[in-house]
Amino acid sequence: MNKFTEVYPWQESLWQTLNQNRQKLHHAFLMHGRAGIGKYDFALSFSKALLCPNKDDSGHACNVCPSCRWFNDESHPDFRLISPEQESGNDDETITSKKTKKKTQISVAQIRELSDFLSLSSHQTCGLRIVLISPAETLNQASANALLKMLEEPAPGVIFILIAHQLQRLLPTIISRCQKINMPVPDEAQALAWLNMQGVRNSAQQLAYLEGSPIKVLTEQAQFDQLSEIWKHLALGGKLDSTAAASVVIASSAETGVIAVQKWLYDIVAIKLGQQLRYHVQHTRALQALADRVNLGRLFELQKKINELRKLANHPLNHELQMENLLVEYTKVFQP
Repeated sequence: MNKFTEVYPWQESLWQTLNQNRQKLHHAFLMHGRAGIGKYDFALSFSKALLCPNKDDSGHACNVCPSCRWFNDESHPDFRLISPEQESGNDDETITSKKTKKKTQISVAQIRELSDFLSLSSHQTCGLRIVLISPAETLNQASANALLKMLEEPAPGVIFILIAHQLQRLLPTIISRCQKINMPVPDEAQALAWLNMQGVRNSAQQLAYLEGSPIKVLTEQAQFDQLSEIWKHLALGGKLDSTAAASVVIASSAETGVIAVQKWLYDIVAIKLGQQLRYHVQHTRALQALADRVNLGRLFELQKKINELRKLANHPLNHELQMENLLVEYTKVFQP
């Protein structure tokens, strides 16, 4: 759990609004918006403040009382965090080795286990208990229906907070039971000012690559050195060595590598069509040189293939071979 206890600058206005309406709280909030803008941290701060008996004038948790210490230690008796579980399973290739597999869904068992929590009284005089579900779109059909029953007949003193990156994936009946909060997105100036305060170098380039999500920029710093190596290979165009490049492209993960190639191809198309670059402004000259030589029809076909490969990025395939084949196709789009 993130111990973040404040809110980001672009969330201050929303925080003030919620703090002013604290006496008339809805029993369920749905905080939605694009990934990487601080929804989860905001929800944690909001939960912590609701449970704190010694809030300051701006409504923030005091961070020193027993409630805040419990929250920081991830042991607060009146707070439950529900997210996709992780399970340990045997590696298919070895019996003795174990690895952790990340689940992609919130199970119905996880929601049903809330029944005991909902039936209890609060451990504090504030009388509140909070359930934070993140991301809500990972509820499957069964767990969503189980949650819906709880939202339709809310237990006294219980507040549900749902976080969603993709609102369209939630049941309409769940959405209708919640107070929707469209989480604020920082403008470029706000995002860059905050990133510069965090000491992030080349923040403008990184923010463009990660589509305006400053939290992603901060948390994914390690990937940019690897991306620089990927871009060097892709800039070679038809001279790229697919065998040598494939291992570099997927070094961090197959998904990261596939996305890097997708975004590179997007900007080649953009510059070919006379549009503004979206992701790689710092590589304008290299992309212009590639666009001058590219066969646009072949490039569109390659984009279709890489879109399909992205769907398989988390499958146990031979990703290096898949990427090598894709990069062979990449070199061909620059041939006469």
